[in-house]
Amino acid sequence: MSACHVILFPSAFINISGASIHRAESSHSQHNLAYSKDSPASQRSSTMAPGRDRKASYEEAPGDDGEVVTTVCNSAGAIQSAESMEEPFTTYFDEKIPIPEDEVQSWFSFRKLWAFTGPGFLMSIAYLDPGNIESDLQSGAVAGFKLLWVLMLATIIGLLLQRLAARLGVVTGLHLAEVCNRQYQKVPRIILWLMIELAIVGSDMQEVIGSAIAINLLSVGRIPLWGGVLITIADTFMFLFLDKYGLRKLEAFFGFLITIMALTFGYEYITVKPDQGQLLKGMFFPYCQGCGTPQLEQAVGIVGAVIMPHNMYLHSALVKSRQVNRAKKKEVQEANKYFFIESCIALFISFLINIFVVSVFAEAFFGKTNEQVLETCMNTSSPYSGLFPPNNKTLEVDIYKGGVVLGCYFGPAALYIWAVGILAAGQSSTMTGTYSGQFVMEGFLNLKWSRFARVLLTRSIAITPTLLVAIFQDVERLTGMNDFLNVLQSLQLPFALIPVLTFTSLRPVMNDFANELGWKIAGGVLILIVCCINMYFVVVYVMALGHVALYVVSAVICIAYLCFVAYLSWLCLIALGVSFLSCGQTYRLGFKTHPELFLLNNVDADSVVNR
Repeated sequence: MSACHVILFPSAFINISGASIHRAESSHSQHNLAYSKDSPASQRSSTMAPGRDRKASYEEAPGDDGEVVTTVCNSAGAIQSAESMEEPFTTYFDEKIPIPEDEVQSWFSFRKLWAFTGPGFLMSIAYLDPGNIESDLQSGAVAGFKLLWVLMLATIIGLLLQRLAARLGVVTGLHLAEVCNRQYQKVPRIILWLMIELAIVGSDMQEVIGSAIAINLLSVGRIPLWGGVLITIADTFMFLFLDKYGLRKLEAFFGFLITIMALTFGYEYITVKPDQGQLLKGMFFPYCQGCGTPQLEQAVGIVGAVIMPHNMYLHSALVKSRQVNRAKKKEVQEANKYFFIESCIALFISFLINIFVVSVFAEAFFGKTNEQVLETCMNTSSPYSGLFPPNNKTLEVDIYKGGVVLGCYFGPAALYIWAVGILAAGQSSTMTGTYSGQFVMEGFLNLKWSRFARVLLTRSIAITPTLLVAIFQDVERLTGMNDFLNVLQSLQLPFALIPVLTFTSLRPVMNDFANELGWKIAGGVLILIVCCINMYFVVVYVMALGHVALYVVSAVICIAYLCFVAYLSWLCLIALGVSFLSCGQTYRLGFKTHPELFLLNNVDADSVVNR
């Protein structure tokens, strides 16, 4: 049983520029090619190969009136023969979760919400990784409750940006790396891949550091930091086998790790009993009385730690794990709605956990000096007293010292429970980092490595420098790497945010789900603000290096970096409708136009109007 559809693409689609997008939109309004009413043929094809991506072959030939005629063919025989020729490859999408029908509740269904629940919680783990936890505790120790509103604002901005990434995956059936591979030219595509890989390796290093510190604290120092780094090699591969037991069980395990973080950091919150009035004031009053440069730098650091570049690529891929018939506009709208609701719930939980950490250190350690902490630790016979010098400087904490001071002030239980929470944060973010790395490599390079090979590569890159620092330096140098890694993440952020706004604004890619004018403006402003904040963070870090040679190297890198960001921004502005920037050169300089991108993902149902 086969079905062939002839699709007419106006020639205006061939060059993506501001003017051609306008013509494409007018053509789209006249010929709505994306959706049609259900038909028996669509029902047959939708059950042809449940839970698997369908393949399509298509040919293009010029039409009589200057249009491009694309013939899309879909057949069960072709699918079976193509699949039989491929080598088996295990991936996250071996299993797709079916969405139940709920005829009683048409506008909202808890059954459907439960079916869509999972990807948002895996995405939210990036908001709870060891780098974020360290940023939280430093915020509380440096500024008290005064920067909670920054944390809330950063989480809201992150939610809105994650919404764009999820919509791209739901509507097109392709994740962000795959769309970049199809739409950008070869050189920018390779640069983008390298930048995102660098961000993933940096994130992986933070997870290794967090896990090693947690293992060291739990063993009362018996397992050295370098030993904890080595242990993270074994435990990562052990967790990789969990997805053999099914997608829902894997998602449940991630939910279990998030629950551990909520319970452990919640225990610290209950033990310390922060001032609720100060907490609410800090959250809802966007003001920082008496704040100076350290508080400002900490506020910038919060934004840089919360919004992670590789998380955009991850979320756009995770939403593909649900069975959504993209030939039906209603189902796509429904999927977008439930994924957004689930993301709201997941990020609200992650926000509460972050509040626990900030509030604990704001209440207990804001304004404390090294001498005060040293005296308390010596009175409790803490083996970690040597970490704090006998001076009146303000206490500076990290995830290692944070656990120590908790143990000194609130007993050993507080230290061990803190370490368990950090270990859960490190292990959960390790797994999501593994998946994002796999999606990025497959999408940009079309390489399908096994998870074992993929983890072996990235974990080796992440562990080597971390292990060297752990062996030859002290714990302060190891935890100090987090500052550098946060700067590295900040530098990579435009390489996720700009493409996501670009492609979700292109109507030939997103069809009826392309960003409206309000979302284009809001998205552009948000991305500009976030990138400027992160660039300030980078400049502050570089200025603190204090070496002329490092300044020169940083300047050269900065020029190349800004040129590439300007290039991506130029293409983004064209996609947003600033047509005069295209100069008729868009195809040669930027986009590789695939106007059939949206429609080819709908060949699993006879949803295209034949002409």
